[in-house]
Amino acid sequence: MAAHDDAGADRGADRGLVVVVEDESVIADVIRRYLTAAGFGVRWCRTGQEGLAAVRTDRPTAVVLDIGLPDMDGLDLCRRLREAGDWTPVLFVTARDEDVDRILGLELGGDDYLVKPFNPRELVARLRAVLRRTGGPAAAGGTTLQVGRVRIDPGRRRVWVEPGPGEPAPRPVDLTATEFDLLVHLARHPGRVFERAGLLSSVWGYASAAGARTVDVHVAALRAKLGTASPIRTVRGVGYSAEDRPEAVSPR
Repeated sequence: MAAHDDAGADRGADRGLVVVVEDESVIADVIRRYLTAAGFGVRWCRTGQEGLAAVRTDRPTAVVLDIGLPDMDGLDLCRRLREAGDWTPVLFVTARDEDVDRILGLELGGDDYLVKPFNPRELVARLRAVLRRTGGPAAAGGTTLQVGRVRIDPGRRRVWVEPGPGEPAPRPVDLTATEFDLLVHLARHPGRVFERAGLLSSVWGYASAAGARTVDVHVAALRAKLGTASPIRTVRGVGYSAEDRPEAVSPR
């Protein structure tokens, strides 16, 4: 079955095209109507295979993705995109509300996670926040930030770790859009301790007591990818900070 275009909603929409992968037509229609009203074009796909094809063909601005699809797990769809080097922002919208599903979705490269039943206005707000993070401002003058052995190029959205003892060359680090924005935010405010609520507001674009776990999951993912070079310090009972003062340096 082919993907379904919303009439009149295409690449010409002001805010770009969103691929909605959702097998329940009632839910898909609600999402479509609210996204269209917010200025997005919408392509609706009922199955994971349709969704994969639409993302690869149409190069959308974002993907709204259910996990319980008839032909594959939405988590697997996200994993396939990331393994193929496709970092289109992904917002999971699913009935699965267990912590393990939330954590796995974020670890596999999802940028946000919304549990059904949901307020459609919140979905639009979260999607806008994800897109603001993804399209963050470039660093002036082509400079990079350095925190310890971690070098960050905000303009090109690249991160790499300078070699440690016995390591021959810098190691590039692949981060999700949210992981990158979180790292940059901490690095731009060296030594400052951020509460989780503050990070949610600054990086995710919303604040919620229930979102504290989201911050923890992304910090854990960053630490795993950066390894021993990770500059992120936990301040027990408060939040997180970048431990070393970054310096503006020219790319090598």
